Amino acid sequence: MKWTLIFFVISIVAGVFGFAGIAAGAATIAKWLALAVDALFFILGVLAGEAAF
Repeated sequence: MKWTLIFFVISIVAGVFGFAGIAAGAATIAKWLALAVDALFFILGVLAGEAAF
């Protein structure tokens, strides 16, 4: 999650300074990292729930 926030901030700063290509790339990376973190959280939650029963 830390890397997602770092790339999000890079995207915002690049966008403010007019670097649209860098901003779009950083936003895409942040989006994919957030998706990966969410998927991992969901999978581990399901596995932990099955282990409790």
